[in-house]
Amino acid sequence: MPTNHSKMNIREKIFNVIEPESGHHHSKFFDIFIMTLIILSVLGVILESFEPLRLEYADAFYQFEKWSVIIFTIEYILRLLTADLLHKNMSIVGAFFKVFISFYGLIDLVAILPFYLPLFVAMDLRFVRILRLLRLFRVMKLTRYNHSMTVVIQVLKDKRPELGITAFVMFILMLLSSSLMYYSEHEAQPEVFPNIVSAFWWAITTLTTVGYGDVYPITALGKTVASFMSLLGILVIALPTGILSSAFFNMTHKKKHIDFCPHCGKDIHQEAQT
Repeated sequence: MPTNHSKMNIREKIFNVIEPESGHHHSKFFDIFIMTLIILSVLGVILESFEPLRLEYADAFYQFEKWSVIIFTIEYILRLLTADLLHKNMSIVGAFFKVFISFYGLIDLVAILPFYLPLFVAMDLRFVRILRLLRLFRVMKLTRYNHSMTVVIQVLKDKRPELGITAFVMFILMLLSSSLMYYSEHEAQPEVFPNIVSAFWWAITTLTTVGYGDVYPITALGKTVASFMSLLGILVIALPTGILSSAFFNMTHKKKHIDFCPHCGKDIHQEAQT
């Protein structure tokens, strides 16, 4: 009968294999395997959208999807079972829920959920199609194995307060602009601006400087409001852009920082090794 010590050794070995940051040599092969499976799975979703391919290779698509989900499910369960090895300062239950509600945990859950739900719950076909579309979110699983995406996520976490303030300002401006446009254009275009909520579409496309041109003002007052809101839109877009670009620069600069000799400009560490 295996002891608790041997069980712990097995769990540690599993953790070292499935955790990208463990540095274990088997982990690299596992990472490559999972990344390849993710890419092939997303490619399968794309190819399945071609009706001739879907009709001719329906069984092959289903079998590949089934075995992919089985592998993703095993990976997901193993990550939950070894959660306390990732969060060593927490209890087993606390670590379990920490991983379960984490960003990567939710991504892993979304990657497998669309396959299982229709098997156990009767659903409308339209909702099933939406669930199947969620399979594309598997590409987000690559963020666990990709350093660039890790940097993006870290920047978004670090700048969450600033981005939250920016989002609030954008919402206030959209509410204000849609309200002004409603009162300016409702009488002239009641079918285009029937209420303030409908005017939100115009506000979003204008403040984000997209401007599809499907909805636009025709009165002098409406055009005046639109002109000011278009100028404000440039400032609104510049706020999060400046915050994120500054954060990316600072983070990449820290990661790439190398000590150079102020006199000769050579890498001090490299010169010390030689």
